[in-house]
Amino acid sequence: MKLDVTNSPFNEQQVQQLNEVFATLTQNQKIWLTGFLSATALVEPLAINTPAGNEQQSNILVLPTPVEKAPSKHITILYASQTGNAGGLAKKYGEQLKKAGFEVNVSSMSDFKTNALKKLDHLLVIASTHGEGEPPDNAISFHSYLYGKRAPKLDHVKFAVLSLGDSSYEFFCKTGIDFDEQLEKLGAQRLVNRVDCDLDFDELAAKWFESVKEKLQDGEVSQQTIQESAPTVLEASVEYTRKNPFNAEILEKINLNAVGSNKETIHLELSLENSGITFEPGDSLAIYPTNNEGLVNTLISTLGFDAEKSVNVEDKEVTLKDALTNLLEITVLSKPVMQKIGEFTLNEEFHALLADRDSFKAYTHGRDLVDVVEKFAPFSWNEQSFVNVLRKLPARQYSISSSLAAYPEEVHVTIGAVRYKVDGRERLGVCSTDVADNLEIGDSVRVYVQKNPNFKLPADDAPIIMVGPGTGVAPFRSFIQEREERGAEGKSWLFFGDQHFVTDFLYQTEWQGWLKSGVLTKLDVAFSRDKEEKVYVQHKMQKHAAELFQWLEQGATFYVCGDKNHMAADVHNTLLHIIAKQGNKTEEQAKEYLDDLRKQKRYQRDVY
Repeated sequence: MKLDVTNSPFNEQQVQQLNEVFATLTQNQKIWLTGFLSATALVEPLAINTPAGNEQQSNILVLPTPVEKAPSKHITILYASQTGNAGGLAKKYGEQLKKAGFEVNVSSMSDFKTNALKKLDHLLVIASTHGEGEPPDNAISFHSYLYGKRAPKLDHVKFAVLSLGDSSYEFFCKTGIDFDEQLEKLGAQRLVNRVDCDLDFDELAAKWFESVKEKLQDGEVSQQTIQESAPTVLEASVEYTRKNPFNAEILEKINLNAVGSNKETIHLELSLENSGITFEPGDSLAIYPTNNEGLVNTLISTLGFDAEKSVNVEDKEVTLKDALTNLLEITVLSKPVMQKIGEFTLNEEFHALLADRDSFKAYTHGRDLVDVVEKFAPFSWNEQSFVNVLRKLPARQYSISSSLAAYPEEVHVTIGAVRYKVDGRERLGVCSTDVADNLEIGDSVRVYVQKNPNFKLPADDAPIIMVGPGTGVAPFRSFIQEREERGAEGKSWLFFGDQHFVTDFLYQTEWQGWLKSGVLTKLDVAFSRDKEEKVYVQHKMQKHAAELFQWLEQGATFYVCGDKNHMAADVHNTLLHIIAKQGNKTEEQAKEYLDDLRKQKRYQRDVY
């Protein structure tokens, strides 16, 4: 509505000026102005007498504190988070909504009481997807509940979903998609459309939140106290994040495998001096790698491009070689990237590959862009349109294998070098072989800490059981270091496995030292290739089934770290079998027991 002299108390000149100003205001500015005018309307001048002997009186303007308007909307934010990204966003957005005057409850899905769904009016869901389209551990029960018979009608609920994922996986953002679709099926009304974010999610997530906030603020007036104060001088501080990584100097680099091993596992120690970076046992360190120089040169040559050609990547002018070396992903053939590549070729075989799920999955596994260019050329692109197809080179995350209490201003990681062959050509893990082959003591790498609230130590007196074969043992080294520094009295039991005792017993002397000192209570190891019959960590668990179940009954927290598809699945099934047999339970009762452990945060997994 526009103002005029007939529908307002203003004269013609005032009406013209106000209409010009209103036309430039955003929705948030209009809301703020409404609150400001409401507050100033409450002001009344109060006459206060000056002390006796003064001949004059002063009229002092006193501004009463505006009465806060009770928010008419209660917002619940639920997050499904495996490594902490979704949880971090949920907490940040919750704080921003509180500052805007809303009543906000932020909760992990595992901590949320499902019967409270009936009482909600506004629900925001921020959900990561784990592995091949599965919900994170802290969302499994809530996800099952929403899809179960007991899920209530939610006609009274308005909702919005933000999905986080990794487009290199087939079922990109599936958990968020699931929640979005199921909430709608249960009758809930969508506030804004779902947004699906890849690894570089900051900008898209921020736009989603602004859209949500604008919808929530429709009809709301947020009262704010206006006051003048002396300028506050804040000490400048730098936060090191994905957008602003820290350059950490390499202090130590050791191959943990002995001569003759089939593996190469690098123990890397990095300096965090003067960074202010902190972390807890269970967190991860993200490292930005560079692509292999030989692979980059082969790709440019195969494309027939000029390595020194200038291209634009995120508003930066760089050479093609620099872009493919430092900025862009060239080894992972995700579905979105392959679909974009399809726009530059009429090759029928390529488009048939895109259309066949099984063929696509088989072809893209372990292959890279060089394979695609060699097999399906020609393509109708140039240097710039080619780089536009690619996604940013993401950091690789590794479980931190040290305690900050034990090694102040340092961080240690344990990295297994990935090398394999496909079609007769050697393939190299981007970050692992960059570290193993190219970096030395004194070099620097760009890093940031990725918090993991779902993989944390319990109270110092609580027992812990840790299952971590291979590099999966990394976070448990940090667990035991931390407990040693704190003088924790809780029992601890480690199950470790690898190929050979002589060459592959990672951190052997440290574990044996902790076992001798009593910091580590029990150690069971399984080396699969030392005997004809292969023995794995789950076999050692089964061997000690009665004692393991006894520890669980005594309140132990059970941890698993490592390979998700094989090891973690085998350990999970073995644990269910132990619970059923030792606890004299049915299969269904064993599952309920394990679900209860998960709800109590006593079954935690960091699997990949």
